[in-house]
Amino acid sequence: MEHLDLPPMLGARGTVRLPGSKSISNRTLLLAALAEGETSIRDLLASDDTERMLEALQTLGVSFSRDHEACTCVVQGVGGGFPVKAGDLFLGNAGTAFRPLTAALALSGGNYRLHGVARMHERPIGDLVDGLRQIGADVRYEANEGYPPLVIGPGEIALSGPIRVRGDVSSQFLTALLMALPLTGREATVEVVGELISKPYIAITLELMARFGVVVKREQWSRFTIPGGVRYRSPGTIFVEGDASSASYFLAAGAIGGGPVRVEGVGRASIQGDVAFVDALARLGARIEAGDNWMQARAPEGGRLKAFDLDLNHIPDAAMTLAVAALFADGPCRLRNIASWRVKETDRISAMATELRKVGAEVEEGADYLRVTPPKVLRFASIDTYDDHRIAMCFSLVALGGMRVRINDPACVNKTFPEYFDRYAQVTAPVPVVAIDGPSASGKGTVAARVAEALGYHYLDSGSLYRLVALAAMRAGVPLDDEGRVAREAARLDVRFEGARVWLSGEDVTDLIREEICSVGASRVAALPAVRDALLDRQRDFRRAPGLVAEGRDIGSVIFPDASPKFFLTASVEVRAERRYKQLMEKGLPAKLESLSKDLAERDARDAARTVAPLKKLPDAVLLETSDSGVEEAVAFVLNEVGRAPG
Repeated sequence: MEHLDLPPMLGARGTVRLPGSKSISNRTLLLAALAEGETSIRDLLASDDTERMLEALQTLGVSFSRDHEACTCVVQGVGGGFPVKAGDLFLGNAGTAFRPLTAALALSGGNYRLHGVARMHERPIGDLVDGLRQIGADVRYEANEGYPPLVIGPGEIALSGPIRVRGDVSSQFLTALLMALPLTGREATVEVVGELISKPYIAITLELMARFGVVVKREQWSRFTIPGGVRYRSPGTIFVEGDASSASYFLAAGAIGGGPVRVEGVGRASIQGDVAFVDALARLGARIEAGDNWMQARAPEGGRLKAFDLDLNHIPDAAMTLAVAALFADGPCRLRNIASWRVKETDRISAMATELRKVGAEVEEGADYLRVTPPKVLRFASIDTYDDHRIAMCFSLVALGGMRVRINDPACVNKTFPEYFDRYAQVTAPVPVVAIDGPSASGKGTVAARVAEALGYHYLDSGSLYRLVALAAMRAGVPLDDEGRVAREAARLDVRFEGARVWLSGEDVTDLIREEICSVGASRVAALPAVRDALLDRQRDFRRAPGLVAEGRDIGSVIFPDASPKFFLTASVEVRAERRYKQLMEKGLPAKLESLSKDLAERDARDAARTVAPLKKLPDAVLLETSDSGVEEAVAFVLNEVGRAPG
């Protein structure tokens, strides 16, 4: 699927069970592989990143069995370095697999090549390689200095002094060294140069190493010592927590969309630093509740989030969610100390700034910060995701601002959360749409307008848009069969609706577009695919809170396929001709009943036979025969069905 269109949402509430943490899943897989004994990993994340790790472990001689349905993986540990001493490993864009495996393989005494997708080859790894070279590891760059692909050979490992590694680029470099050094069997010390970013992720690493029997001595966040003579030993069974970074999208949805939205699988007892996201959300005014294994968020008492200025170095992944939450704040917001965004799946500072501007925000971008000024009104945008799962997920929240949003390449969420959009749909409530279709003169326009008035919804007569296109084209001297030129007229149509009146380029054309010449013209231009494409987004923009009643040929099939309920109004040709005849006579226009009957029958046949949006009842539409009933009965029937519709 090239893109996913999310409709405008009325709000969010419900409960979500989170998938396993990516950070914990891949760390646990590697530790289980290096450990002595069998490890049963429960609630393991199923995603692209974990698949790359498992593929690599299999290539390296690690045996495991999986139960996909139960999210369980049983790993037979190799009790030290990998038994297979040569291999070519493709690791995609999985940093949580690439960095730790680089260090582990450098200490395994074999010949290996590590590579990934193009973006992985743009993500720096020089600080990790420099750290490994300090102790004699043989790690070489295949192409560009400081970046993958890497070629690894057997090295002469010597631990004569502390290994020094920079802490201000990526915490994954330190994680990789800490996890690999027990393979040497000797005491090893790592010193961090400069400020260590993303400390909570190092805390995850230390906690998991301890569960596998290796306790690291830590002096503040600047010096780490692995004791000599230690080996990883299986804890038997280990559970993977729900992903705290993924929790941020749903908690933010609750804070923006009213809530409550509750996430289960991660809570105050979590070893993941990203649980601190709820503290940041609370500072924005969100009402937060939490237990050991769950968290919940509601909107602030006043409804709107507070503007913020926060140092977010400790929650870099979840901080992206706050960048989108800033769109719903009551003033400019500043996200500070986020330089690590530059070396993630994409340059996230640049990417987020670009996409936030698309939806109307003013954004100031710095080396390590973003300043976001929310727009007065959000606008529709097609969000590019840069093969970055977190951009796709956090921008889904834009729909909670009552504006539809398009997510390009939505499958990029497979990296960590393949079911994300399904879970998002479970806790969000789209702006409702009632779709009404039927042949000409069946009464669908009158019924739809009356239903919209009764419900307090917006109203869309899609047929009038095609009438307007026909009128505009004829006025411009464009033949109605010239698809390209007619489509251009449709794209630049200057139209507005005021109650029951329709305006074209500042002129009230309500009555004019109902004349027969426009009716026939509308039928002709509506059969042109390019014209329908030009009007597609314009029609979707009528979907606004509290709801929409839309009538027209492809309203329920193409424009709003998720509309519920849908209706197909019909009546015999004779009855419809009589209705049209009365309308024309009331307006003082000449008409012949026989001629109208013939025209309607011909139009029905033409509309039913065309390949684009043919006239037909959809399988999920309710049939309403109006030959023997009046408008009042039809309106009452529709309102009754709307009352039965889910939500």
